[in-house]
Amino acid sequence: MNTTITLADDLVLTRMGYGAMQLAGPNAFGPPRDRAEAVRVLRAAVDLGITHIDTSDYYGPFVTNEIIREALHPYAPDLRIVTKLGFRRGPDGSWVPSSHNLREQVQDNLKRLGLDALDGANLRAEGPGSIADAFGELAELRREGLVRHLGLSNVNAEQVAEARKIAPVVFVQNMYNVVLRDDDALIDELAAEGIGYVPFFPLGGFTPVQSEGLDEVAGSVGASVQQVALAWLLRRSPNILLIPGTSSVAHLRENVAAADLELPGEAIARLNSL
Repeated sequence: MNTTITLADDLVLTRMGYGAMQLAGPNAFGPPRDRAEAVRVLRAAVDLGITHIDTSDYYGPFVTNEIIREALHPYAPDLRIVTKLGFRRGPDGSWVPSSHNLREQVQDNLKRLGLDALDGANLRAEGPGSIADAFGELAELRREGLVRHLGLSNVNAEQVAEARKIAPVVFVQNMYNVVLRDDDALIDELAAEGIGYVPFFPLGGFTPVQSEGLDEVAGSVGASVQQVALAWLLRRSPNILLIPGTSSVAHLRENVAAADLELPGEAIARLNSL
């Protein structure tokens, strides 16, 4: 069952969401190979009860937001779309830091998605260091009503603390999965504060997670490695929300089914030991 979590009292999201990055071309650059299938994937996600879609205008660039609008607009009343800001794409597909024009980025996301306000916007940090100026600009856009909830991506605990002094942080989106656990302490700290944690690349991203122990557990419970990795994350902490991406309806259904996968105690202990 794809349960929900409520953040900041009024943001209700399914814990198993959908990440739209793979709807663009390779390395999230250029158009998809099959745009019609991308539309079908998004509509299937909503039909499966997903209310949390993660996207960004720099996927493509612009491609995923345009496909989301084509597939789902006008949006279901309970659908929540969360985007990321702070980068742009170079002509060669490179990822270029761009935190100086966040107002323009917010307006571009709104225009392409067909929204009056963004349900959530994550500031993606360029790396360690102060994010006060950029997050302060996002806080102003929130006060103006262009963004309802703010989050952070690619950040450390110090940056989270700095941002929280400026405006409420509703979620943090960092790289984390069953074999990459640098954020263990941060996840627990955020859970205690009622802040959501959204692991990007929950299945490893461009380098899928691989582990002999993961293979063993998958065989023992009769599920795919991907399903086991997602199921473990959902049980890792109640504040974790997942946004696995796929460009296939079949894979989407497989990912969503992971929410119902029961992992016995010995399987969880084996995964915890990886």
